Amino acid sequence: MTEETRLIHSGLAETPLARTVGPPIQRGSTVLLPNAAALYDDGAQLTYGRQGLAAQSALTAALAELEHAEAVTLYPSGLAALTGAMLAVLKAGDEVLVVDTIYKPTRRFCDAVLVRYGVKVTYYAPSLGPAELMSLCGPATRLIVLESPGSLSFEMQDAPGIAAAARGRDILTLIDNTWAAGLLFKPLDHGVDISVQALTKYVGGHSDVFMGSVAVRDGALVRAMDDGVLHIGWAVSPDDAYQMLRGLRTLATRMARHDQSARHVARWLAARPEVAEMRHPALPGCPGHDIWSRDYSGACGLFAFTLQPASAVATAAFLDALKVFGLGFSWGGFESLAIDCDPQLRCRADGDRQDGALIRLHIGLEDPADLIADLTGALDAWRSLA
Repeated sequence: MTEETRLIHSGLAETPLARTVGPPIQRGSTVLLPNAAALYDDGAQLTYGRQGLAAQSALTAALAELEHAEAVTLYPSGLAALTGAMLAVLKAGDEVLVVDTIYKPTRRFCDAVLVRYGVKVTYYAPSLGPAELMSLCGPATRLIVLESPGSLSFEMQDAPGIAAAARGRDILTLIDNTWAAGLLFKPLDHGVDISVQALTKYVGGHSDVFMGSVAVRDGALVRAMDDGVLHIGWAVSPDDAYQMLRGLRTLATRMARHDQSARHVARWLAARPEVAEMRHPALPGCPGHDIWSRDYSGACGLFAFTLQPASAVATAAFLDALKVFGLGFSWGGFESLAIDCDPQLRCRADGDRQDGALIRLHIGLEDPADLIADLTGALDAWRSLA
């Protein structure tokens, strides 16, 4: 062979790789098959890199362990996981019931895409119990979509009760379980059919990688999710999968710190006269605490509170006075964040709230004393204009 050909074919990995604590990062689209018969035997072996190599395989195996799942599929974002799972089980003529507190981009997908393709979307109040929710179901109802707690207003749903009632009617259930990160609540153990989370948040943990996952147990759903990924062309990079796996290793340790710090800050806020209502399911007396204490093993760093009635100028002054808290829409990373929720609530049935501003906080890994000092200054700024 000429040197040109030898250079193209040299350097291939011919020997087994050294064993490390993490999987190898294989960057490859082409997968070389052993013989002609294997070229079209894609049911027996991997034939294309988009289906995932070593890092993706290691991540899905670890997530299946976390979720107590038979199989996990990966998507390039949390939203893609939600939309991909819904597309995998819905068809024209079906109806999907979606909780009114659902993540806004998911709602946008339902209204702009599902409806366009002949799927009826009905929104229901998060306060509905299993029997009330079943009364809304008709012969075309195929799927119920839950989010518990709601990621802006933190209403809790009776997921086990809804799942049991839906299964009795041959209706599938799907939950956005990002708040619990697959760690604090195990939807599949409680009868939910499809557990979705944005790995971008707590599993990644560093606000720098996008990814989502879907976990299922039922064999038919395993095939449906695999087919959905294959047919639509979802893929995640090996580098991103490796980063997610690295974050997963410290998930339990980080979540414990988020939980401890968030409850400390929330209890401090609950005692402040400027605060009208707390929305943290893990705090006794908050809405949904009974469901949380029954089903969840802990809490994360995300909660909200309502300020006493005041002007929009005062709300903006509160947010602008924050120095340690960043102003940003994501959460689940190491940093603390704050937003005003009210503009995002207007699409809901109860969107025209007349009381004070609803502020959502994500409590990161900073010292809680520094976060409380930052909130003290912000409340002082709010009070000067209230």
